[in-house]
Amino acid sequence: MSNYKMNTKCVQSGYTPGNGEPRQIPIVQSTTFKYDTSEDMGKLFDLEASGYFYTRLQNPTNDYVAAKIADMEGGTAAMLTSSGQAANFFALFNICQCGDHIVASSSIYGGTFNLISVTMAKMGITTTFVSPDCTEEELNAAFQPNTKAVFGETIANPALTVLDIELFAKAAHAHGVPLIIDNTFATPVNCRPFEWGADIVTHSTTKYMDGHGAAVGGAIVDSGRFDWMARADKFPGLCTPDDSYHGITYAEKFGKEGAFITKCTAQLMRDFGSIQSPQNAFLLNLGLESLHVRMQRHCENGLAVATFLQSHPKVAYVNYCDLPGDKYHALAEKYLPGGSCGVVSFGLKGGREAASVFMKALKLAAIETHVADARTCCLNPASSTHRQMNDEQLKEAGVPAELVRISCGLEDKEDLIADLAQALNQIPD
Repeated sequence: MSNYKMNTKCVQSGYTPGNGEPRQIPIVQSTTFKYDTSEDMGKLFDLEASGYFYTRLQNPTNDYVAAKIADMEGGTAAMLTSSGQAANFFALFNICQCGDHIVASSSIYGGTFNLISVTMAKMGITTTFVSPDCTEEELNAAFQPNTKAVFGETIANPALTVLDIELFAKAAHAHGVPLIIDNTFATPVNCRPFEWGADIVTHSTTKYMDGHGAAVGGAIVDSGRFDWMARADKFPGLCTPDDSYHGITYAEKFGKEGAFITKCTAQLMRDFGSIQSPQNAFLLNLGLESLHVRMQRHCENGLAVATFLQSHPKVAYVNYCDLPGDKYHALAEKYLPGGSCGVVSFGLKGGREAASVFMKALKLAAIETHVADARTCCLNPASSTHRQMNDEQLKEAGVPAELVRISCGLEDKEDLIADLAQALNQIPD
């Protein structure tokens, strides 16, 4: 489907039924798969043949959906995971080990920040965080001899900073490492990071890709362009024999196009088991089929809400890159010319207390630890998703205490604005 437009890929990619086969992808709800001989199954364990033997590693339903996402992103291989957190962890841990180092944007989702800065640090993998607005010199200064990857988000959750993907890709490649981009908020409908130099893309498919709050999941997509063997000393996991698979060297056997995802499946999914259920993959595919239509409405509602908030006297500032005059408007025009997303963040002049009053007064917008849903939801990150951070970390991550994040759903924009207006009116003057 690579020659088709994005709208067609959303609907058609990943699964092509044969004569008399189901038109919708089948849900293969089975833990195991039967073979006629031990030799047939042995070829699978030796990675000498393709197929399925246990759903903890791979499942046909999942692979159909992963193939669609790979095609949408313009990649060569993909895999589904149980969550976006699992996708980010797998993408990084697939090339990092104890003693290694990561360079990451400081403006990322709080859960990912904690994953990288705390949990992976306990595994001996350290991280240097840089501002998404850093200069090229500041970015290059963050690298160390043991740096193995650069990580960032296309549109940061919830700060809504827009990453200069080309700048970060240039620095990563100058130091011989891949750039990993979490493209959750933009989706491939609005941005394809591979076209700007990224090497690996991750998603929390729980968000816009699913779009209905029905299924938690994640995805990893490989561009197939990073030459692992050219930097074999940096990536021994991909470029030296794997004793657990009879001495296979992934980068040699599967090439640039397949090495990363094959190793991620054969090693990490085997050992951690963070597979997405076939049922969830089926639901995800239903969401993908309408993604191109939904993203237009999300962006339309987001811009309408941001425009309203920008003129309200009780609002101190609005972060929405599609607004003319926004700090990231120029980057948005470059990387997101068709629109960014439906998520808007804003600060209230009354600070934390005003945010508390506002949140309690909402009627249509629900308070949820969710985002990018068909239904509008709202959150004060400092008191919820980012509460593990101190005030200094909150400011560094772009989520001060007065910040409110609203994810505009698919409702009528006039109803959304009316709900925000009445909630703002409850804040004391």
